[in-house]
Amino acid sequence: MLRRILFPVLCSLISIPLWAERVRIYTTTADGKKQLECTTTKSARTKCSRHITLTPTTAYQEIDGFGYAITYSACYNLMQMTPADRRAFLKRTYSRTKGYGVSYARISIGCSDFSSTEYSLCDSPGLENFRLHSDETQYVIPILKEILAINPDLKIMAAPWTCPKWMKIKSLSDRVGYDSWTSGTLNPDHYQTYADYFVRFVQAFAAEGIPIYAVTPQNEPLNRGNCASLYMPWAEEAAFVNKLAPAFARSGIKTKIYCFDHNYNYDNISDQQDYPINFFNALDPNMEGRELVVGSAWHDYGGNVTELDDINQKAPDKEIIFTETSIGTWNDGHNLSKRLLADMKNLVYNTVTRKSKAVMVWNFMLDLNRGPNLDGGCQTCYGAVDIDQNDYRTISYNSHYFVMAHASLAAQPGARRIASSIADGTSDISHVAFQNPDGSYGVVVFNQEDSTTQVSMGVTSSAVARFDLPARSIVTVVLGGK
Repeated sequence: MLRRILFPVLCSLISIPLWAERVRIYTTTADGKKQLECTTTKSARTKCSRHITLTPTTAYQEIDGFGYAITYSACYNLMQMTPADRRAFLKRTYSRTKGYGVSYARISIGCSDFSSTEYSLCDSPGLENFRLHSDETQYVIPILKEILAINPDLKIMAAPWTCPKWMKIKSLSDRVGYDSWTSGTLNPDHYQTYADYFVRFVQAFAAEGIPIYAVTPQNEPLNRGNCASLYMPWAEEAAFVNKLAPAFARSGIKTKIYCFDHNYNYDNISDQQDYPINFFNALDPNMEGRELVVGSAWHDYGGNVTELDDINQKAPDKEIIFTETSIGTWNDGHNLSKRLLADMKNLVYNTVTRKSKAVMVWNFMLDLNRGPNLDGGCQTCYGAVDIDQNDYRTISYNSHYFVMAHASLAAQPGARRIASSIADGTSDISHVAFQNPDGSYGVVVFNQEDSTTQVSMGVTSSAVARFDLPARSIVTVVLGGK
């Protein structure tokens, strides 16, 4: 377990002769001795025996970004920091020029299990009663504004954990009111009203200067057991989106809609297998705003990432994003030596090489008591970082922070994943490569071997980045660019 760690050191720019390409190298080792340690150098002309050849002429999906969930709990902890400490930490994380350039965030529409209480944005019947809660106005919105001031290109996606209780029924076959935050089904009589609720949400955040880039209709739609939850199988989600997409289009809202937002194994519910494919097929082909429904979102709390291969094969024109995973007591989440390489492989390599345009992890920041959180929600989760609530200054960095930072450094928003190969390759060294809008090339390489090796990368032999790849480490290398 890593505790009381200083902020990772950012590299400063150095002057490099015009005939050479600048190379930035960021290193994190599983033993914690190097944490986003940065060095700068200039390109060479000679390759190593282990050389990564980049092939930008073969390009794949565009990258939207990598990031963390900005929950109420994360924002509460951030707001307890001194303004100066908070600004420094957020700049270090989100700045494109003075930090790691993290570029995506996920928030809840209403409460999640990391909110101050259970609530929706319209707890009394009738949308005239729609209003933002204090969790938004006092915590989430102020923090998002601070982040956007640092990185105006931040993309924000949102998902509800539950609809308002007055919109719930027990089931489609038993349409009695269901007065509970946990489980229940959305009453079809309220599909249009709930679609308008989403419109109100997007407009309310836009009025605060916070654009919502994407939504999902329901977080974990097959999970009945979360403290705030709603059961929404594929047929019901499609029926709802048949109202939601037109509501967005009529309001001039360009926010993307991703379906599903749940596990690779569909929670082992037999009639929910291939949820996204059934969802896409059930949409009204003539509905207004159909172009806003762009793909599916995924979690990894069950099943195998290879399910994305099946989805890509059956819906090759649809996008994929990865929206949630967590570390905690159940997976030794504070043990960097165990988690760092496994999380890089599972969250970035395994998803991005399967067309994922974005990757997000769960809570950005929790305290040492794994909170604040709600009864019935996750009591065992850690944050990407944990802050000591005794001083709200001492921060411990966990694997999820490093993984998202390394990926963000390699791939700016708008980057393209490109083809690449490694000579003298080994199954213990893996990598994924990108070409960025500024012309630079970013590669994330991770080494599962117990020994250090030297690696090089480049497109041509005239500009080769050479770098050490320590034992059990992640290295991000950026060649060229501004």
